[in-house]
Amino acid sequence: MNPTMTRLAEEQHPNKAFGWAARDSSGVLSPFKFSRRATGEKDVAFKVLYCGICHSDLHMAKNEWGISVYPLVPGHEIVGEVKEVGSKVQKFKVGDRVGIGCVVGSCHSCDSCRNNLENYCPKSILTYGAEYHDGSITYGGYSDTMVADEHFIVRIPDNLPLDAAAPLLCAGITVYSPLRYYGLDKPGLHVGVVGLGGLGHVAVKFAKAMGAKVTVISTSPSKKKEALENLGADSFLVSRDKDQLQGAIGTLDGIIDTVSAQHPLLPLLGLLKSHGKLVLVGAPEKPLELPVFPLLQGRKVVGGSMTGGMKETQDMIDFAAKHNVKPNIEVVAMEYVNTAMERLLKADVKYRFVIDIGNTLNATTS
Repeated sequence: MNPTMTRLAEEQHPNKAFGWAARDSSGVLSPFKFSRRATGEKDVAFKVLYCGICHSDLHMAKNEWGISVYPLVPGHEIVGEVKEVGSKVQKFKVGDRVGIGCVVGSCHSCDSCRNNLENYCPKSILTYGAEYHDGSITYGGYSDTMVADEHFIVRIPDNLPLDAAAPLLCAGITVYSPLRYYGLDKPGLHVGVVGLGGLGHVAVKFAKAMGAKVTVISTSPSKKKEALENLGADSFLVSRDKDQLQGAIGTLDGIIDTVSAQHPLLPLLGLLKSHGKLVLVGAPEKPLELPVFPLLQGRKVVGGSMTGGMKETQDMIDFAAKHNVKPNIEVVAMEYVNTAMERLLKADVKYRFVIDIGNTLNATTS
């Protein structure tokens, strides 16, 4: 880059920042100095205090989806404290507790945007590894500071701990949104949750808080005690046990399927009542086989869902605060992040890692 280009870049991005980034598809993260854009008139700048580690961070760091841009600063479960607001910001002030989820920009004019579904905007801008309106590449929350348009920032209620709030901004909204949209949020309904990981355990908590009866469906019999005693599920099915599945045929109003690995859908469809809904929120790499006859015989529906819009994300955070819905987390130091990624790959966490950015990032060496 020539000196003129360097000077222009510095003028446009004067806010110095520090974080950890992946430099290549090895996915290994290390300290990284970079710049954030200047705080614009509608922007909120905040000090990052915590950032959750999402499974998609691992995929992106390793370029497993083929869209990563290096250097890549992951993180889209970001919470902290406002340190500066633009002149036209109306909703936030210095000192407020705030967060950012998976999206930091959209077109504001398409049908999705007009319906508060910015996450489905064809021009939505991801929180990291995407091109922003000004041509720069977005950097995520494994860093000391964030700058974003106030439209894409949520307020964190005072009674919700910031470290627990972080995973809600991706994992939380990913399961909350389909429960609402598909009408599985009514007291007395019977909801199944497939998979008891980062997404699944939060789905159990939200469904219970909405008044549903919840059955956890897992390949692992060892998770039964955890599901029933610690997470509050009402019943547990081992998905490989044909007798258990046979005994539960036609008992569920809906299922939230959080599994990202290959798995059969036929047994799950059998668990649904007529007019039941199977909603996929996991993303298996290869297509799943979908048998049609079970759909026809019970007018059943298979659907999907991906995160949520900004209005619903705020609703989700407020609901979580009101009903004390908090993910089970393990807080780690910034320098532990590569080990945490390795453990995440082996599902060795109950159930979400959260990086203590505020207390440990500055202690690392650049």
